[in-house]
Amino acid sequence: MAQPESLADLLGGRRAALDATVPPVVFVAGWLAGGRSIWVGAGAAIVAALLVAGWRLRQGDKPRAVLIGLLGVGVAALIALRTGRAEDFFLVQIVTNAASALAWAVSIVIRWPLLGVIVGAVLGQKTRWRRDPALLRAYSLGSWVWVAQYLVRLAVFVPLWAAHAVVALGIARGVLTWPLVAACLAVSWWVIRRSLPDGHPGLRHPRSAVDAHADGLG
Repeated sequence: MAQPESLADLLGGRRAALDATVPPVVFVAGWLAGGRSIWVGAGAAIVAALLVAGWRLRQGDKPRAVLIGLLGVGVAALIALRTGRAEDFFLVQIVTNAASALAWAVSIVIRWPLLGVIVGAVLGQKTRWRRDPALLRAYSLGSWVWVAQYLVRLAVFVPLWAAHAVVALGIARGVLTWPLVAACLAVSWWVIRRSLPDGHPGLRHPRSAVDAHADGLG
């Protein structure tokens, strides 16, 4: 398979991971420094989110993506302030991971694996990749790795949230953000490469079922 790029090369994500890592860690630090004051923690998290947003904009990230990250921190802070429970700052993360796991699993079942949808959009292929049986299968298998990623987070976050373990939640949020995403990218890329038959031209060159059958790849 002549495909030099990895999923990490195509999808990136390092700068976006700051949105999910820095504000929660700062929230916990502010919460502790303020004598377990949610107001102090929330204020510190919002300031951190604003700084990260400014840095990402200067790096050339799309304003829409930056705004979504900023909005997520604001909603998390409001929930914690409303409930008076510091651990509820992490509820948004729990809900979004549960929703993501469900969405990715459903996408595989209905044969529209989200990994293919995302990579296809990045490569400007629209839906041409779906006409390639080998790519459709590879993206489906690779997408299960992403389902597992969200389930791993839920398996860690939910018990910690139930135990009111705010500091542990902050640590887990940092550990299970970019490091886990990087591992997921690497493993799903390995799965895709292993799934594609010998001689397949790669992600940038989807083949029709007719072409694949003619070349003995179907």
